[in-house]
Amino acid sequence: MSTSARTDIFARLRHAAGSAGEDVLARRDELGHAPPPALPAEDLAEAFLCNVLRNRGSIDTAADRSAAVKAVGRYVYQHYRSQRLVAGNDPRLAAMPWRDAGVLPRFGALESGEAVALSFARLGVAELGAAVTWTGKGNPAVNNLLPEHHIVLVDVDDLVATMEDAWQRMADAMREQGRPRGVNFIAGPSSTADIEGQLVYGAHGPRHWHVILLGETAPDTGQRARERAAGS
Repeated sequence: MSTSARTDIFARLRHAAGSAGEDVLARRDELGHAPPPALPAEDLAEAFLCNVLRNRGSIDTAADRSAAVKAVGRYVYQHYRSQRLVAGNDPRLAAMPWRDAGVLPRFGALESGEAVALSFARLGVAELGAAVTWTGKGNPAVNNLLPEHHIVLVDVDDLVATMEDAWQRMADAMREQGRPRGVNFIAGPSSTADIEGQLVYGAHGPRHWHVILLGETAPDTGQRARERAAGS
């Protein structure tokens, strides 16, 4: 559709509604902004992990990159008695000290028969308990959507409180780095209740979602998040 045709269509819509463009903008501004929802904890890391658990995810914390690869290794071995997984071609993943845990990642897109994929999130959104990933060459969308187990690393410095904060951070990053092919907000394992109202996990996506928070946090952050989630 040409720009002139689009402009003409919008002008007709405004005329039919009896409002000028300036009136629409003024009314929109009068609405203000809804307050963000209250977080389950004052500490941003604890709030994020608590909401991940509420979303039926599992959590772990790692103070540094060596601890992070060991946490990945523990999770994969616990479920598959293996140290193999698929990771995107993200430079942050390539730079991880995988030998510290004997983990054997294959870098690329998930293929048939592979059950575990690892992603590195751009952001973690505390109000949602969601990890935000950008898809593209470094982070294939298939790694987020099709493995049996999806492991996501989230850097504590990339935590934000609200959706609005997340969009602002992404807008700033896109101005500097360009737009990704896609943006995924991942807030739990795949689930559906389409068939007879029965909630089923993994019907058309990951059955298990594991989040590892990377960076310095209070020593008991993970435990406090678990206790808070269990009491909600």
